[in-house]
Amino acid sequence: MSEQTLTITDNRTGKSYTLPIEHGTVRALDLRKIKTNAEDFGLMTYDPALMNTASTISAITFIDGNKGILEYRGYPVEQLAERCNFLEVAYLILFGELPNKEQLAAWTYDITHHTFIHENIKTLMQAFRYDAHPMGMFISTVAALSTFYPNANKVTDTDKRLAQIKRLIAKVPTIAAYTYRHSRGLRYIFPDNDLSYTGNFLNMMFKMTDAKCTPNPALERALDVLFILHADHEQNCSTNAMRAIGSSRVDPYSAMAGAAAALYGPLHGGANEEVLKMLSRIGDTRNIPEFIQRVKNGEGRLMGFGHRVYKNYDPRARIIKRVADDVFQVTGRNQLLEIALELERIALEDEYFISRKLYPNVDFYSGIIYQAMGLPVAMFPVMFAIPRTVGWLAQWQEMITDPEQKITRPRQIFVGDARRELPKQKAWQ
Repeated sequence: MSEQTLTITDNRTGKSYTLPIEHGTVRALDLRKIKTNAEDFGLMTYDPALMNTASTISAITFIDGNKGILEYRGYPVEQLAERCNFLEVAYLILFGELPNKEQLAAWTYDITHHTFIHENIKTLMQAFRYDAHPMGMFISTVAALSTFYPNANKVTDTDKRLAQIKRLIAKVPTIAAYTYRHSRGLRYIFPDNDLSYTGNFLNMMFKMTDAKCTPNPALERALDVLFILHADHEQNCSTNAMRAIGSSRVDPYSAMAGAAAALYGPLHGGANEEVLKMLSRIGDTRNIPEFIQRVKNGEGRLMGFGHRVYKNYDPRARIIKRVADDVFQVTGRNQLLEIALELERIALEDEYFISRKLYPNVDFYSGIIYQAMGLPVAMFPVMFAIPRTVGWLAQWQEMITDPEQKITRPRQIFVGDARRELPKQKAWQ
């Protein structure tokens, strides 16, 4: 038994129960020992939205929301964003260690040479309406990939599992770029394997008549940093969906389509869109004091501030703010950025927001950057899904290889009608 324990006394029976505490938690199943009689199911916990329930043990991402800390495999995200590219961080998240020179070369080669998608997939995507939402196209296409790789459901086979991981990381930028081109009525652009991961994505997005497209290095690097910051974020809504769906041992394409569907929601991957809408409604820096007062009066919300986990400045927001400076040196500053900077300054000096620990989060600046790069708002959740693919797959693989994990099946507290007897004759007969 653990050295730390929790003793619970049941006042109904007078019996005491001693439960071990491990990693700061008690196991929910240990509470089932607390019964009034042999037929009693036992005590359960009730936790709407899983606000205080740990459903897994993980070694991937560490977050300390009170201190504003985010680490991948023990490395601070600030250091990774400054010194690594996205594929290095993807390798770290998936395999636990940063790659050496040879490992990175092999990993980059494998990802680069899986970027093309089957021509039938292109035909499937071309069948969508001209105004189809890019995220709807993305979710459907990722799910359809499972039909092209029928052995992907052999999820306990290490080699087959790794093959699907490489395919998904390689193909999601291609699918994402094609959803953008589709929405613009432009022909799909083949991947260019001479370019970097993010450079190739920008090429597939924006190439027009050029024989060879060379993305702007500043934008390429900015996208690399944004992808690193969005790669994983512990047990968020979409990651929880990936694990729950994957627990049935379905193939990763189907599980990831479900995770992407969770990301589609405005409370998750669509949050940066809400920030842009808010900044547009404010319209001018002169209107900020009035807007702030309306928020205090409960007549509006300060989007992009506050986080379910962080009760401090989101570390990703600090990095993105610096990235924004680099992007706007290329694209030019716009009015929304000026409004955002002034809004942040005022809010961070206001006791109303300080006392409520409302600090900028990752969504506050990311939408402005994507807009400056020429992306429509509908593409924002897709841009989120590309890097988060790495986190979803790492969490999925960790779940698959964890012997404690079984198919996800939460309990419920039934509050409906007690048992009733159906009349032998219906009232209208």
